[in-house]
Amino acid sequence: MKKSAVFILIVLLLAIVLGLNSLFTVRENEYACTVRFSKIIDTTDEAGLHFKIPFVDSVKYFSKATQFYDIPPSEVLTSDKQNMTVDCYILWSISDPKLFYQTLGSTAVAEQRLDALTYNELKTVMGTLAQSDIINMEDGAKRNDIYENISSDVDALAATYGIHVEDVKIKQFDLPDSNLNAVYSRMISERNQIAEKYTADGNYEASIIRNDVDKQVDIIVSNAKAEAAKLEAEGEAEYMRLLAAAYDTDDKKDFYEFTLALDALKASLNGTEKTVILDANSELAQILMGAE
Repeated sequence: MKKSAVFILIVLLLAIVLGLNSLFTVRENEYACTVRFSKIIDTTDEAGLHFKIPFVDSVKYFSKATQFYDIPPSEVLTSDKQNMTVDCYILWSISDPKLFYQTLGSTAVAEQRLDALTYNELKTVMGTLAQSDIINMEDGAKRNDIYENISSDVDALAATYGIHVEDVKIKQFDLPDSNLNAVYSRMISERNQIAEKYTADGNYEASIIRNDVDKQVDIIVSNAKAEAAKLEAEGEAEYMRLLAAAYDTDDKKDFYEFTLALDALKASLNGTEKTVILDANSELAQILMGAE
């Protein structure tokens, strides 16, 4: 009786072990490849519970998510034989898990292959461009076109490994120390030329404004002088008219001379001294003394 119980217990344990080893789960964000004797017999990305032959089949899991790989900086040579250090990264994902497993087998190997593919593509593309085509003040859209071509070319090469390259982004173009001074000198020279052009244009505009202002000033001064001369001439004419009106008869002449004498006397008595010394024969003395 005891032997049969032990046998049943062993059978149950074996059944449990076999049952557990015949089942595996797949998450929503991963692929599962069933491997039998180092050969993939099935691939699925359907989430849930799946079956396999226990102790014979094994399961390899690969992520379906987009993966980030930061490529170590590397040097490339431009068409004008200038060294540049390129720092970039790749966004990639597994598109064919079976092909990926057969050709690469792991993420670490995949990153090594992507590193080589991207570097070779960068070296090829940058070899067709001069350094001035890469480092300039022009619209960045032109460089974006270059980067998109690099991404598409690397994606086409990586497809043979079951990889889809979503994007290749250039983080930074650095210059070797030997090239920095030459590039900075060229950039300073270009900025100085731009500054000189702005200065020349400003001086030209300023000269036009000054000439226009000087012209307006000359016109205003000329008009003012003409108006002053006109007023002066009118004053002289009025003065002569008044003189003529004052001397047109002997009585007016005598009265006018008398008022002028009084005005002269009044002007001489405007200080503190009130004594006036006049010649007896002067007309003013005769007027003051009441002589005829």
